[in-house]
Amino acid sequence: MPRRPSTLAPAVFYPAGGLILVFVLLGIFATDWLAEVMSNLQSMVINGFGWYYVLIVALFVVFAIYVGLSRFGDITLGKDEETPDFKLPVWFAMLFATGMGIGLVYFGVAEPLWHYTDPKPGVTGDSASLAGQAMGQTYLHWGFHAWAIYVVIGLALAYAIHRKGRPVSIRWALEPLLGEKRVNGWLGNLIDVLAIFGTVFGVATSLGLGVLQLSAGLEYLGVAESTVALQMGLIVAITATAALSVASGLERGIKWLSNGNMMLAGALVVVVLLLGSSLFVMREWVQSLGFYLQNVMQMTFDTLAFQGQDGLAWESSWTIFYWGWWISWAPFVGLFIARISRGRTVREFVLGTLLVPMLVTTVWFSVFGGAALRQEMMEPGSMLDPETGTVNSDTAMFQLFDTLPGGGAWLAVIAMILVVVFFVTSSDSGSFVVDMLANGGDQNPPLWSRLFWAILEGGVAAALLYAGGLATLQTASILTALPFSVVLLAMMVSVWKALETEHRAIMRAERRLRQREFKQEVTEHVTEHVTVHVNEQLSEMTGQVPVVDNAEREGAGTPVTARGRGPKAWRRRTSGQGPKGSGPGAEGSGPGTTDTSG
Repeated sequence: MPRRPSTLAPAVFYPAGGLILVFVLLGIFATDWLAEVMSNLQSMVINGFGWYYVLIVALFVVFAIYVGLSRFGDITLGKDEETPDFKLPVWFAMLFATGMGIGLVYFGVAEPLWHYTDPKPGVTGDSASLAGQAMGQTYLHWGFHAWAIYVVIGLALAYAIHRKGRPVSIRWALEPLLGEKRVNGWLGNLIDVLAIFGTVFGVATSLGLGVLQLSAGLEYLGVAESTVALQMGLIVAITATAALSVASGLERGIKWLSNGNMMLAGALVVVVLLLGSSLFVMREWVQSLGFYLQNVMQMTFDTLAFQGQDGLAWESSWTIFYWGWWISWAPFVGLFIARISRGRTVREFVLGTLLVPMLVTTVWFSVFGGAALRQEMMEPGSMLDPETGTVNSDTAMFQLFDTLPGGGAWLAVIAMILVVVFFVTSSDSGSFVVDMLANGGDQNPPLWSRLFWAILEGGVAAALLYAGGLATLQTASILTALPFSVVLLAMMVSVWKALETEHRAIMRAERRLRQREFKQEVTEHVTEHVTVHVNEQLSEMTGQVPVVDNAEREGAGTPVTARGRGPKAWRRRTSGQGPKGSGPGAEGSGPGTTDTSG
């Protein structure tokens, strides 16, 4: 069997892999120094670029909605009339499971509680008002804004890959803006390196959150004490599981795990809804959705500029962290959903990616967060950590399960299984995407390099946790998002330019078609009109009534007479020697002749 030629892109693989490996080693051998450097960098970015994150994410939302509803909506992300590779339920499950799975489990209960018990600076009111604003703020972080980022990069990549036949690589989404020469050069390599860097750190952040929750859950159930050693052991075990899934490929491991995990997540939502106050949750969902839609504009642009250092601290812990997290995830999620979206139209892609996950996400937070808020409002302090008196994000979901009738341990086990499977799907999908980038867009990269990236993602998660836990995870997302945000802005311009160019080409083709049809109609009409007029003139000249074949009138419009067919026959009867010659004209059969026979 011939050996498969190498597709490795050295100018991408080695710089990206080398820099990330150095970071892992620093996290192990220079932990304090790395934590201090990252903290200082975070302060610089938040103070100098917090407003920038807020502004560009708002711009992405406007862009996504406009493109989805625009004249570009009917363009197919593939060949014309091509059908999608995956059915809608399967497509949605794969998209959603890799998009933000672990985060939903980790923050589903904790975030609304945090916003309720420790409101955003400047937010005041009674308990009901604070609860409503807590749910609205949570919807902001997980709703349109997050998925609009994915729409920008996913649409640009899907168009380049499926419509234009370009390799599966971030750089080719910028071809309409940069040109083929720059895309194939050092600038294209740099873009892919930034994409790999952001993806690995974004996925590692999710893995770190999942491990924090798993270890806390095991301690909560009395199985093991939550220590750094336990967290490192969990990372090793789950990374090994993810590596096995990576080895199985997209069509088997990732697809099966995504579908199975969505069913398990759906079952958990239904159980919590039925065991809790389902009527309250549904009422709360509708009300919170209305609050979000009514106040989304104000919340989108709120930078807490008048709240001083408290405002900056809150923004860095919540909104800026989320925008950075979603941007750092963008290369991975964008390329993955582009890969599975072949055959969908621009409108299907945008609306499906933007609206459906947003609605499902709001339901998730209303079921878990709404139930937790109700419990805390009825029994103040029941959802807080007894030792600190604040919300414990690691254990908040397990505390909620204890308040449900018949809940507790078995629901906690299901939640931890859910975290593990989300962990695996995030890691194997991220490894698959990163490896495609490191292999020049090869959609079936070699097994050894897929395993390399899966292991490296686990190593980054371990280094981040070891260097400072949740705060370091948040810092990593914010920092790695900054350079790639420039790429996202360029992508937005690039895909707009590409869609506009194609739309103009379609309009020109339609105009040419209409012009040809108009000319044909005019020609047929003029031909018929001229034929009738000629027939009348010839009839007057010869005194004969032309016989017109209807089939020929409908076709070429050629007259047929009793003595001959077509204009040539008329010419033969009216030509010759004229008035004095032979033929019909000499026999006095027409006007203008003289009888000279005597």
